[in-house]
Amino acid sequence: MPELLLEVFSEEIPARLQRRAAEDLKKGVTNAMVDRGLVYESAAAFVTPRRLALTVTGIPARSPDTREERKGPRTDAPQKAIEGFLRGAGLASIEEAQVAHDDKKGDFYLAVVEKPGEDAQTILSEVLPSVLGGFPWGKPMRWGAGRDQWVRPIRAITATFGTENDEPDVVPFSVGDIRSGQTVFGHRFMAPDGFSVKRFSDYADGLKANKVVLDLDRRMDEIKTDAEHLAFAQGLVVIEDQGLLEETAGLVEWPVVMMGSFDEKFLELPDEVVITSIKSHQKCFCVRDRATGKLANKFILVSNLEASDGGKVIVAGNEKVIRARLSDAMFFYRNDLSMPLEQRLPKLAEMVFHQKLGNQLERVERLETLAAEIAKKIGADVAVSGRAARLAKADLVTEMVFEFPELQGLMGRYYAEAQGEDAAVADAAEMHYKPLGPSDEVPTNPVGIAVALADKLDLLTGFWSIDEKPTGSRDPFALRRAALGVIRILVENEIAFGVSEYVNDAIRLRLARYYEFEIVRWAKAANILEMRTQEIARLALEDTDFDDEARQHLKTIGLIRDDLRAMAETLQDSGKFHLKVNSISQDLLAFFHDRLKVMLRDKGARHDLVDAVISGKSDDVLEIVRRVGALSALLETETGAQLLAGYRRGANILAAEEKKDGTTYTGDVDAKLLKDAEEKALAEAVDARIKSVGKLVAADDYRGAIDDLSTLRSPVDQFFDKVLVNDDDPKVRANRLNLLARLRDVMHQVADFSKIEG
Repeated sequence: MPELLLEVFSEEIPARLQRRAAEDLKKGVTNAMVDRGLVYESAAAFVTPRRLALTVTGIPARSPDTREERKGPRTDAPQKAIEGFLRGAGLASIEEAQVAHDDKKGDFYLAVVEKPGEDAQTILSEVLPSVLGGFPWGKPMRWGAGRDQWVRPIRAITATFGTENDEPDVVPFSVGDIRSGQTVFGHRFMAPDGFSVKRFSDYADGLKANKVVLDLDRRMDEIKTDAEHLAFAQGLVVIEDQGLLEETAGLVEWPVVMMGSFDEKFLELPDEVVITSIKSHQKCFCVRDRATGKLANKFILVSNLEASDGGKVIVAGNEKVIRARLSDAMFFYRNDLSMPLEQRLPKLAEMVFHQKLGNQLERVERLETLAAEIAKKIGADVAVSGRAARLAKADLVTEMVFEFPELQGLMGRYYAEAQGEDAAVADAAEMHYKPLGPSDEVPTNPVGIAVALADKLDLLTGFWSIDEKPTGSRDPFALRRAALGVIRILVENEIAFGVSEYVNDAIRLRLARYYEFEIVRWAKAANILEMRTQEIARLALEDTDFDDEARQHLKTIGLIRDDLRAMAETLQDSGKFHLKVNSISQDLLAFFHDRLKVMLRDKGARHDLVDAVISGKSDDVLEIVRRVGALSALLETETGAQLLAGYRRGANILAAEEKKDGTTYTGDVDAKLLKDAEEKALAEAVDARIKSVGKLVAADDYRGAIDDLSTLRSPVDQFFDKVLVNDDDPKVRANRLNLLARLRDVMHQVADFSKIEG
């Protein structure tokens, strides 16, 4: 069967867009083909810096004929309904329709629409320009005099279609002034001349012969292998960086790996500074000494050509640039060390955190207060935690972090250590940003934990206060990551921590400053309007022509002034302030619950167990996780399954009787009304469990609480086997229903068993 070969040859495509572009080309073309009736066997897309290519095999020479029956209105329907049916079916008159009969509908019109198939080449000549014209580059560019867009100017298009044995045809179409053909161009420098291709096999072979490695993953493998061999020969090991590896593979069509070096004096810089500088500016890989693990004064570079001098000029050029960049980094580092972090804090007032949330210095002041409060809860040194929070953001105004923002926190650690700060302060400077992703480490030092929690809670409460919450598709301030960070820090460090208390503290700190600012702003506005009102009134006295319209403006200004004053007074209302705090706190706690549910489900926890454990007031993350684990372990046993069955039986009876009686049974059991041995045994067991389970839950021993709860299985089974709940005596019946309510209550101390499935 025929195959399609498509190549769009252009100026350099940005490396970060290449892989996604290949996937989009494959998806766009194949989906459009299928929509037009062209099925296929396989498809593969490829990308290099200068070309986007696609091969689709097993395409039929023609799309199949189709026959479709479209039901229309009844034969006695209004004329407008019939005319609409004719337009939709593409019929010229009602005579072209058939009349069919249905026992329910009666006689109705039926249109039989038959469409003959089309030549595949005709379909492709329409599909391909449509896909290329609407390609999702995000920010495409125009060039020349046309209005066609692509990520970079297109230079040629290759599009052939045909069988393996026949001479393929060119699929005719245009993009701007570029007509499709079958001429392909090789490497820009080593093989710039064009050559003709017929199908994908000679296309791939021809590119390889003309110094182009078509497959992105193949180029990545070649770079990785050659770099490792080159480093190994000199007793070195390449520092792995998958992102940099893909980026370098996206910059070259014919990768040639070389090694360069830099002055050893630059190894005085922190390793991360050297690595980041070389990576950011020259897209080169750093290496370590295989024996010592220390950073070496060498680097791996990837060239796009085989130079006649073996690459000496290329290596020398990279060494020159890297030397200059590392010299800059050395200057920044030494300059930063010359000023203590403490003295840099005033500059944070010049750095806006968010337009509605103030500057970084104000944020630091809140973190200082909040971290100290959290430190008391988790057993961290309060004074050291406050100091760590005070200095944690100071490196944001250093020259090194201004040059390399990705080093924030890490440079704070280095500067704090160099300036003699407590080791915990230095650790918190780096670790308070973490975790930055699901696999990133979490802070483990108590001081670092306190500052990290304060930082994330301040971030979350701040954006909740201004109603900037994540949506289904957008989370520009990484608030989901912050919430998950709080959860991971607490769970992985096994910290029992009531989130609500500190959320409320953070909201109060945030809103108090915000309201103070708003009160001043509204009061100033009211004063300005007051002055303007007086000025207009004075002019009115002096001007006899002051007309009714001007007087109306004066009245309007007066009303606005009064509104502004009322707003200032409202902001000062403490009752409304506390209502706002509670509203934000409840909404944010629900957000934490959602994040925790996602995390637990990703780890394999049953969704119904998570829902059973979490209530609207659950705010201790570690408690929730432990309850889910303990409950899961119980329900995996026969005892747990039987206990759940007994609970359901009792809960169902109780719910039905409460609905019928129009009342809620409170669980107040009268021992005098207990007649049967089985109900007495259950009542005694439930009373005992209420006390013991409550104590275990209070001590955070959820495994013990679950085990204790499991002892109810036998008395529950015996009760339902021997006792009739709906006794003829209404007092006995009510007492037994209260006993079931008491059973429900004791089990709900651990989880809401009504939400458990299966």
